[in-house]
Amino acid sequence: MGDNIQKLPPLVVITGPTATGKSEVGVMVAEKLGGQIISADSAQVYRGMDIGTAKPTPAERQGITHHLIDIVDPDQEYSAALFQEQARTIISDLTRRKILPVMVGGTGLYIRAVIDPFNFSNTKGDPLLRKRLLKEATLHGPEALHGKLSEVDPVAASRLHPRDLRRVIRALEVYYLTGETISSHQSRDETGKPLYNLFMFGLTMARDKLYKRIEERVDKMIAAGLIDEVRRLLEKGYSPELSSMRSLGYKEIIKYLSGELTLEQAVEILKRNTRRFAKRQLTWFRRDQRIKWLDLDKLGGLNIAAQKITDSLEGVL
Repeated sequence: MGDNIQKLPPLVVITGPTATGKSEVGVMVAEKLGGQIISADSAQVYRGMDIGTAKPTPAERQGITHHLIDIVDPDQEYSAALFQEQARTIISDLTRRKILPVMVGGTGLYIRAVIDPFNFSNTKGDPLLRKRLLKEATLHGPEALHGKLSEVDPVAASRLHPRDLRRVIRALEVYYLTGETISSHQSRDETGKPLYNLFMFGLTMARDKLYKRIEERVDKMIAAGLIDEVRRLLEKGYSPELSSMRSLGYKEIIKYLSGELTLEQAVEILKRNTRRFAKRQLTWFRRDQRIKWLDLDKLGGLNIAAQKITDSLEGVL
């Protein structure tokens, strides 16, 4: 089994909760190993959403090629299934060219979609059914549809935000068309053989330090012009109801711009929501036994974490 895994294409994954420094470590590792980065971040795919998504700037990328950043407009649909398809194509291409793929990001579902034999169900959609479900959501609110999903597929419902209408409708569609839940499709396909020779690292630190970093990062985002960024997106006509505009950092500032919150309240809520998001990310990643955790407090910084990763890959790539 060990020999078989070594014959598989190598893939390095650097993950962990938000604000731990994944992007910086990813760049250092890619630089040392002659790799390219595949961003695994569901918000960084959107053009024009830079500050609120903590998208690495051209200077921060240090000349390292970054894939799957700035690939769709905020009103275009994007999904884990699409990410899976695109990321795997990029990995194959890099492997063929003898370039190491380094996947960096905190969107757990996107990472799992690539590294595990996840099947997002080949069920074709039904436009009429989708239209009916959309009408139902308009009449009774998205929460009513989420309630329906809870009855037929509690596992999928627990993973989805009640207002994530597109994914809730997709899950109901799969159930109504096949009689099977979308989560059963996904879990059934998780048992397949490994696709890559996987080296997976998670960055972590003491909870209080992480929360402090999160709060400092939010303050920096505001200082860097997050409010203007959100205002520009709204002025371009992007609806606050788009799933992209409901991302962390955007929905809170939209409420400030619409007069629902003061700036102080919006910033406090954004900090609180980001802390909660980091906690959910940790819960998700802790379940994956393949992740080798690097404690940044004990190591003493991002440089040493990057060195640790490159050292542990020496001789195995």
